[in-house]
Amino acid sequence: MGRVFEKRKHKMFARFDRMAKGFTRIGKDIAIAVKQAGPNPDNNPRLRMAIQNAKGINMPKDRVDAAIKRASTKEEKDFQEVIYEGYAPHGVPIIVECATDNPTRTVANVRLHFSKNGGSMGNSGSVAFLFERKGVIKFDPAKLNLEELELDLIDAGAEDIQQDEEEITVYTSFTEFGHFLKFMEAKHLDSKSSGLQYIPTTTKELTEAEQDEVLKCAEAIEEDDDVQSVYHNLA
Repeated sequence: MGRVFEKRKHKMFARFDRMAKGFTRIGKDIAIAVKQAGPNPDNNPRLRMAIQNAKGINMPKDRVDAAIKRASTKEEKDFQEVIYEGYAPHGVPIIVECATDNPTRTVANVRLHFSKNGGSMGNSGSVAFLFERKGVIKFDPAKLNLEELELDLIDAGAEDIQQDEEEITVYTSFTEFGHFLKFMEAKHLDSKSSGLQYIPTTTKELTEAEQDEVLKCAEAIEEDDDVQSVYHNLA
């Protein structure tokens, strides 16, 4: 009984950690968007996307409003977007997206996460060529009639559409992503999340034990406060 309780408690804390990390990531996205183009979402496409992503992870509206207000003042830090590259164990390439107010601190921390978990930091460009930057938009299947809209989605720039029980995922090219977001707004389509991501051009097969080592490294990096997203090509 005690062991079962501990497992449940661990899962509960892991869920809260993911939620907290998600709120922090969206908060930085909002701050960057407001600093770039102001606090009015009507005139700021990136802010509109951040607000929509906040809804997708059930971030309370008062927290979103507070983040926008804070970013409009001098109190909010100026975050820089930086990308680091490296290898996890077994030569698995990793791209790390960060938003930081102190790149010197961040690069040192990311390098440490790599080295402590069997990986190594690489130079700029060392693994980026193994990925393509694409738009990735996720929808709730209950809120999107794919049969009815599939041709419209393709006309709007969808390169690939995948569906399972939990979500519909649309992929666009980097250049068509902005056009696709305008199509969504015109059609009043709400997404669970949308953004540009690094998609691997090939994937790497490993044993289960080797996969665990790679995921341990990736998760250690992702837990860093300055890290927004981590990408790898593990199959």
